[in-house]
Amino acid sequence: MSRTILFLCPHAAAKSVMAAALCAREAAARGLDVATDAAGTEPDPEVNPRVVSLMAAEGIDVSRHRPRRVTPEALSRAWRVVSLGCDVSAMLPRGVHVERWDEVPLPSADLRGCRDGIHARVNALAAALAHEARPVVPAGVS
Repeated sequence: MSRTILFLCPHAAAKSVMAAALCAREAAARGLDVATDAAGTEPDPEVNPRVVSLMAAEGIDVSRHRPRRVTPEALSRAWRVVSLGCDVSAMLPRGVHVERWDEVPLPSADLRGCRDGIHARVNALAAALAHEARPVVPAGVS
C-alpha cells in the first residue's frame, strides 16, 4: 500500500505540482512505494502554463492536475506533508508534522531556479526514503 506525500503551496499551481511530479518520478526510479499529491491554501483555477511547459520539456505531464484546496482530512491521511511557502497551522490535525521548504524561490521570479531548488530537495528526500526502506542486516550476517 502506497504512502502519500502531500506537497503544499499557496496556489497549488506551480511549486507543489512540480514537487509532486518530480518526487513521483524519483520514487519510481528508486522503486519506492510512494504516491504524491499537491494542494494549496488558495488554489488557482489551473496549473501555471509555464509550469506545464517546463515539466513537459522534462517528459512529465502535469496538464491534467487540477489545483484544489487542502483540507484537514487530506493532511491527516498523508504520510508526510511538505509545505513550499504556505501556512496550514490553523487546520493542522494534532500529531501531523509539516516539513517546510520555504527557501525555494518563487516561480514568478525564477521558474527554473524554483524547479532546480525543488529538484534538489526532492532528490534528498527520495535518497532518505530509499535509505529508510533498505532492510537492516545484522552484523556478521550475509
